[in-house]
Amino acid sequence: MMSNDQIRVKGGGGEEEGEGSSTRSSTTLLIAPSDDQHQLPPPPQLSRYESQKRRDWNTFGQYLKNQRPPVVLSQCNYNHVLEFLRYLDQFGKTKVHLHGCPFFGQPEPPGPCTCPLRQAWGSLDALIGRLRAAYEENGGLPENNPFASGAIRVYLREVRDFQAKARGISYKKKKKKRKMQIKATSSNAHETTTTTFQFQSS
Repeated sequence: MMSNDQIRVKGGGGEEEGEGSSTRSSTTLLIAPSDDQHQLPPPPQLSRYESQKRRDWNTFGQYLKNQRPPVVLSQCNYNHVLEFLRYLDQFGKTKVHLHGCPFFGQPEPPGPCTCPLRQAWGSLDALIGRLRAAYEENGGLPENNPFASGAIRVYLREVRDFQAKARGISYKKKKKKRKMQIKATSSNAHETTTTTFQFQSS
């Protein structure tokens, strides 16, 4: 029986041995086994988060290479990260009204204005989270992680507060509600304790 990687090919130019008879020469070709037989299963498809994290990491690496002079990742610090975040603002799609704009502080301005587009605070915050994880996954030490620097947290907080004022959004509403609930609970401490005891005993 012929093996899977051998194919016998018959040719037509044989020599005559007798009257009206001829023999055809045959050639055996050896071919490599098909790639399909030894093909590894495809790697599992990355989640949306993992794909985005990889793209962000590659983008940041390219940004460092484009600096003059280029910056090696091991020499990267929080200043490079801050410059990268400011660089991304030119690709932003969030209108951030400036102090002199008549629409400053309005969540839904009635008309257009010349205020710049910026990266939304939420997008920057999520980006830093992905880059912080990618830095350590690519061999960076947690204590040297420039994306976890306190200066980055301060910058993000300032961006959040300014964008909130510019668009008339308060991020302190949830905190106020929590404080009011705590005060109400402490004023009715006796009732709360009684309710908890009854819940545990039932």
